[in-house]
Amino acid sequence: MEIISASLEHLEEAATLFDQYRVFYEQPSDLAAARQFLRARFEAEDSAIFLAREATDSVGFAQLYPGFSSVSMRRIWILNDLFVRRSHRKQGIAKLLMSAAKNHARETGAVRIGLSTQTTNAPAQSLYESLGYRREQSFYHYTLPLV
Repeated sequence: MEIISASLEHLEEAATLFDQYRVFYEQPSDLAAARQFLRARFEAEDSAIFLAREATDSVGFAQLYPGFSSVSMRRIWILNDLFVRRSHRKQGIAKLLMSAAKNHARETGAVRIGLSTQTTNAPAQSLYESLGYRREQSFYHYTLPLV
């Protein structure tokens, strides 16, 4: 298993995984839209995407978006997407992707990585906590739906 930093040349395999990830979150499959969305991310260089590859087959991915902390005056990364194909789960692949995300954050001088997960996603919560992530207790997070 290898973890690579994805680029535009990996668009097809990344889009396939991204589409499967969205289906996991109960969105309709739309490979063309997934391809278009990721192409825009690659071209604008506004996310970091890591692929877990087994030989020539990509089996998982992580996507981070950059942000900044005004208080620390440093970069932060938001781990927005983490997905491993069902057939490859419980093999340590998610940990490898999380490690790549952590290394990327450190290499870019980030002060932290933030993430959110569904309250019902106990396996993900267990993974995050096993890697040292702490559930936020000091802040409430709010969202304003615009669509």
